[in-house]
Amino acid sequence: METYDLIVVGSGPAGRRAAIQAAKFGETVLVVERGHKVGGVSVHTGTIPSKTLRETALNLSGWRERGFYGRSYRVKQDLSADDLRARLNMTLGHEVEVLEHQFARNQVTTLRGEARFLDSTHIEVNGEEGEVLTFKGKRFLLAVGTVPFRPADIPFDGESVFDSDEILELSDLPKSLCVIGAGVIGIEYATIFSALDVHVTLVEPRETMLDFIDRELIDDFTHQLRDRGMVLRFGRKVERVSKDPNGKCRVDMEDGRTIRTDIVLFAAGRMGATDSLDLPKCGLEIDHRGRLTVDPKTFQTSVPHIYAAGDVIGFPSLASTSMEQGRIAVCHALGREAHEPPEFFPYGIYSVPEMSTIGMTEEEVRDRDISYECGIARFRETSRGHIMGLGTGMLKMIFSLKTRRLLGCHIVGEGATELIHIGQAVINLGGTLEYFVENTFNYPTLAEAYKIAALDAWNRMPND
Repeated sequence: METYDLIVVGSGPAGRRAAIQAAKFGETVLVVERGHKVGGVSVHTGTIPSKTLRETALNLSGWRERGFYGRSYRVKQDLSADDLRARLNMTLGHEVEVLEHQFARNQVTTLRGEARFLDSTHIEVNGEEGEVLTFKGKRFLLAVGTVPFRPADIPFDGESVFDSDEILELSDLPKSLCVIGAGVIGIEYATIFSALDVHVTLVEPRETMLDFIDRELIDDFTHQLRDRGMVLRFGRKVERVSKDPNGKCRVDMEDGRTIRTDIVLFAAGRMGATDSLDLPKCGLEIDHRGRLTVDPKTFQTSVPHIYAAGDVIGFPSLASTSMEQGRIAVCHALGREAHEPPEFFPYGIYSVPEMSTIGMTEEEVRDRDISYECGIARFRETSRGHIMGLGTGMLKMIFSLKTRRLLGCHIVGEGATELIHIGQAVINLGGTLEYFVENTFNYPTLAEAYKIAALDAWNRMPND
């Protein structure tokens, strides 16, 4: 039986960062991955595939150029699912190659197979060729990620009713799509397919979507979706999903309305991929969504030498935060110095248009009874916006009237997930309104919107 200083279960963002960090400290590391290749959900069915699909859709459809050439403009006529997958396969192959090289260079041992605990220090791995191996670990990091939530009453078939992992295997582009669930994943896929001129209906039982995002941003985003023909049905539950005799999908709503569509994407949540781990044998429990509870600063579970990180511990379920969680967890486990996770981190939603946010929303500022002022810039107010043909997009900043510090930065529109890092730096360094007013930004750039928004706030703030 081999013994390792650290055994990592799962090779997604949290697992890979943890494994490589431990190896750099000189520890022996084993990574167990049950998929056919390393990378986890992030590389194979989640982050990288969905963002690659988005980029391919925007490029081949000519979406970004329609401000100049009209809504009928296309780079490639008669787009097919194969066109979308061609770029996806190249990207995923590259990601796997890079990751395998990183593991090899840092002498991290990888093993394909499904792991389960025998007790709190031993795991058994069923290998991909049927072999059964046992290992002892001094410390463990569980980074198994999540799987789509699949209710028994939804007739998933991988042909016309899909979950968010299966949708990548779509054989043909549909003419119509119904997305059930207006969370991050549902919103991203709904808007990507809409950009491909698929008629999309988005269904959500709640009255609102993405409640952690500033409401003014969501209002602007919602207007853009409706303006391009997406149908939003909020505040109504789905009673039944079935197929018509003609092969069309039928979604019956509780209000008596019926949606007839070519395909259905059910994207109402994900579950921790913990079923096969046999966690009771190591003393751990999971919640109703299969997730593990950890100390939010160290990512240590109730069993001191077992840690968990990434999507399996719940919100925010971002690849970026998962990487940091994995690294911090390993530093703590090995007794090395590690900083606490910062209070504010950027949240990126790769919808069309994309959104990104950091810090407090206007609703949170009001709830905390902080005196504040907002500044807003529209991308169409910038020269770069005109050059790019942008008619939409906005940047919003919230400043404290007392300290003049930046409290929140919220962006919807082209490049939002890149632009947000300027706001991130200013917030986490305690910067104020004066930074944006007094500094020069490259011209013409979308980043100039920061100065426009700051001046908008400055003009309405006391400046004695």
